Amino acid sequence: MMPKPDLFKLMVAKASLKQEVYSKTMEAFRHFKDKTIRFAEDFHTQVKSPAWPVPVEYKDHGTFEFELKFGGDVLIFFMHSNIFEFSRDHEVMKTSYIKGDLSRSYCGIIHIFNFLADSFKYNRTNDLGYLIARIFVNRENHYFIEGKREIGLLYNNFASAKLTDKAVDSIIQSSIQYTLNFDLLTPPYDNMKEVTVQEIQTILEAMQTRTGKRLGFRFQADEPESID
Repeated sequence: MMPKPDLFKLMVAKASLKQEVYSKTMEAFRHFKDKTIRFAEDFHTQVKSPAWPVPVEYKDHGTFEFELKFGGDVLIFFMHSNIFEFSRDHEVMKTSYIKGDLSRSYCGIIHIFNFLADSFKYNRTNDLGYLIARIFVNRENHYFIEGKREIGLLYNNFASAKLTDKAVDSIIQSSIQYTLNFDLLTPPYDNMKEVTVQEIQTILEAMQTRTGKRLGFRFQADEPESID
């Protein structure tokens, strides 16, 4: 059994580490908020009177969540309030950066989800959303991204990547670009050719048929790339 004074020191050290990581992640999340607001403002400043107006709107949902709506899509940014450590078999744990100081493996997480704007507009609570990226931030303000291949490949050098304003801008724009290229696909015909009276009434009256960009398929994260 660990002596009580040593246990006290361990408690203080672990709590201090997690608080430091939390503060860095919260600071990063505020940067994402500020840069997303600026993105929406820049759009309205630079895009003048298009033939078909494109709704671009930022909404703040409190300390841990905000959204950016553009066209028919919504990106929801969500910061988890807890701190996590990578599992021992994660690729990040094999890097010299983590082996040199295991405290670097403790991270806060910022998630980026993509939903259809109509899912919220028509209260289609059965609709699907997709996790397109999650951003890990440690106490040194270094970051690592797990996500869909187009995003994850760009931001996977944990040892050298710091979450600067420029990096935040780049992540936001990459997420938007990925979303724009991730189009809504029609569901397989055989999945839709038979419906009950109750189902069609539900569709017509409440628009509750489940919709997603890849209807009929569960989101699966791409296989992680090796990390040098």
